[in-house]
Amino acid sequence: MLGAVLGCLVTAACARDEPPRATQAPSTLTEQIDGVISQPRFAGADWGISVISLDSGRTVYSHRADQLFQPASTAKLFTAAVTLSELGPDYRIPTRVLAASEIRNGRLNGPLVLYGMGDPTLGVDPSTAQWADQLAGQLAAQGLRRVHGDLVADATYFASPMMGTGWEAIDLQSWFAVPATALSVRENQVDVTLTPASSAGAAASVSLEPSDAMPSVVSEVVTSAAHSRSDINLYRAPGDSVLYAFGNMAAKSPAQTYKLAVPDPARFAGTLLQQALARHGIELDGKVVSVHWPRRDTVLDAQPRTLAEVLSPPVSEILDRGLKRSQNLYLQNLLLLSGVKAQADAAQQNGDTGFITSERWGIRAMQQLLEHMGIAPAASVIEEGTGLSRRNLATPNAMARLLAFLATQPYAAALQEALPLAGVDGTLQWRMRNTPAQNNLRAKTGSMSYVHCLAGYVTTGDGERLAFAIMLNNYDPPPGAPSATRDIDAIAVLLASLRNRITVPPSAPSVATHPAN
Repeated sequence: MLGAVLGCLVTAACARDEPPRATQAPSTLTEQIDGVISQPRFAGADWGISVISLDSGRTVYSHRADQLFQPASTAKLFTAAVTLSELGPDYRIPTRVLAASEIRNGRLNGPLVLYGMGDPTLGVDPSTAQWADQLAGQLAAQGLRRVHGDLVADATYFASPMMGTGWEAIDLQSWFAVPATALSVRENQVDVTLTPASSAGAAASVSLEPSDAMPSVVSEVVTSAAHSRSDINLYRAPGDSVLYAFGNMAAKSPAQTYKLAVPDPARFAGTLLQQALARHGIELDGKVVSVHWPRRDTVLDAQPRTLAEVLSPPVSEILDRGLKRSQNLYLQNLLLLSGVKAQADAAQQNGDTGFITSERWGIRAMQQLLEHMGIAPAASVIEEGTGLSRRNLATPNAMARLLAFLATQPYAAALQEALPLAGVDGTLQWRMRNTPAQNNLRAKTGSMSYVHCLAGYVTTGDGERLAFAIMLNNYDPPPGAPSATRDIDAIAVLLASLRNRITVPPSAPSVATHPAN
């Protein structure tokens, strides 16, 4: 079930690996990298590498750099680029409470609408940790005491399905593929904890945190004899709200907690606001209902007034948290937000633009940006914002040129700060420690089964700034071999260790290349 989890996580095994070290390296960078990637265990794998100097523009190293590879989560760099281009680093995403009628004598006749506009950090950022009470408090301050109608949790700001194009159905119950929706809360995750009974034969208990996040749980997990092998299985069918738990847990074994996706984040957000309204003395006569695309909320047609609002942190901070942790919800929502903006701009210029999804509008804006950079359409085939889709493709050259372009933009420093720092934080916290890359290399990781990538920036030993993309596809380390991350890190450390900006003999060309096989 969890086999497709993005390898952006640093596993305990990776943390135990000794830092990669270059031993008795040949004289040139080309020979050093070739020595890594030409090992017999890579005979069935595909390496693609592009390294560009940000100072001179020269190609420092290239291997199959114009071949398409699956990028995994390094695709988030493309999403970051279009987000910063369309929204800017300072944009803050609102979450609003709307109503079509006025509050009269403490009463609102008609529905109250909780309108999400794409904030993926609602309920987890310090500024919005108490978002429901903030909104309820603003309503109470206006004298509202009774709502004669429903509370509508509206997620229709995104005209898109709640999963990205190419996401695999089996992943949709998992924490890393939560619904990408305009009304998200607490990162759309729920902790499911199973605890064995004190004696064999009794049912294990199931608890949820938050308790209202999963509408229905059917558990058939029984307690087995002490010291027996536990076998816990969780399944929720795509599109269904019922979680099924079955199997057994050994008596006296510790409780087990699993992070799963909330099936309807908008409804859960509405329930949280309903509870906050009650805490602030506001009665709701109706019920909580959620509305998703392609349904429409007719209240919006009446041009409702905004009664209350909370704002997200700036986009630059959302990107920082999303890239450091490789948080898929954050990046998919930012792509969808970019799409909403691109569609609004197109409609303003051209009138009726017909229908494509918010996701496709975001991808269209991304493609236009890449063409502006001079990156050919065939060099990147990105179809969603996270890297979860195996139909995403990009060349190492496209990735490195994207990074080189971003390094010239006004928001370059903010973007680079958002990337994990080797040996220090994010998904690189435990990698490349005690090497020249530590506290130097900033890069986005990307891993899925048989896919291992790293793309970002590094400064060489003599101060040259490089943009690089290292992509390894179709590789499963054989028994006894180092992890794929160690192989990639070995190349990254070579870049950080590089001295002498011309790394080939004076009589040879200044561009070190390796021909594609």
